[in-house]
Amino acid sequence: MLDAGVGLRDVQIAARHADPRTTMRYHRARKNLDRHPNYILAAYMASGT
Repeated sequence: MLDAGVGLRDVQIAARHADPRTTMRYHRARKNLDRHPNYILAAYMASGT
């Protein structure tokens, strides 16, 4: 949601996080997962290249 431009406070409320640091921790973890070699390989294979 943060990538789509939704504000941190709005995402925090939607996720029911008491602390915005929790929301940011999940956001960073997702970004790290997107860079994981398995996901990069899967995206490459899905593209049909």
